Amino acid sequence: MSIINALEWRYAVKKFDPKKILSKEKVSVLKKAFNLTATSYGLQPVKLIIVSNKELQKTLKASSWNQAQVEDASHLLIFCIENEIDDAYIKKYFERVKNIRNTPDEILAPFQNFLIEDFNRKTTEEIKHWAKNQVYLAMGNLLTVCALEEIDACPMEGFLPEDYDKILKLDTKGLKSVLVLPIGYRADDDMFAELKKVRKPLQDSVIEFE
Repeated sequence: MSIINALEWRYAVKKFDPKKILSKEKVSVLKKAFNLTATSYGLQPVKLIIVSNKELQKTLKASSWNQAQVEDASHLLIFCIENEIDDAYIKKYFERVKNIRNTPDEILAPFQNFLIEDFNRKTTEEIKHWAKNQVYLAMGNLLTVCALEEIDACPMEGFLPEDYDKILKLDTKGLKSVLVLPIGYRADDDMFAELKKVRKPLQDSVIEFE
């Protein structure tokens, strides 16, 4: 399937077939794609929680405005942000760069110092807002990968993050939930699967300077 055909095929699934489960290979592709997502400065202030426990999915459904997709999906992906983006977090990133690329300290130090100073000037809310932006990048990337892999998905903001955080004990992991993505396979009787996409004409959504 070409990229455009795949994007035409995808839609926000309203009804999953609970009997159809993603293979480990498909889930592995999504995990790797998530880890390869572009993030600002390469800092990766995002983490992915994958839930396939049906009892837990049922519990989380109640904190998702009772949307059936949360329970019926093969897997539930929860996109989270790190609570602490501090000096230690930034230094750990540069240690990783050094170990993987063998980049000398004299080259890394100026950029590392710049980032530390820059983040020290930001408020906690500014850093949180920055991190949340990276979550949207990650979900956008996975939506495209899902389409290419013919995995159905339904991106969601409609859930109670505080409930998810409590149920999953995310505070013990230094995380906060931001977005939810049920994934799996559409039900045969999901009427939304056959509806035409509603989009602006291309000339109304793209501006070109030639």
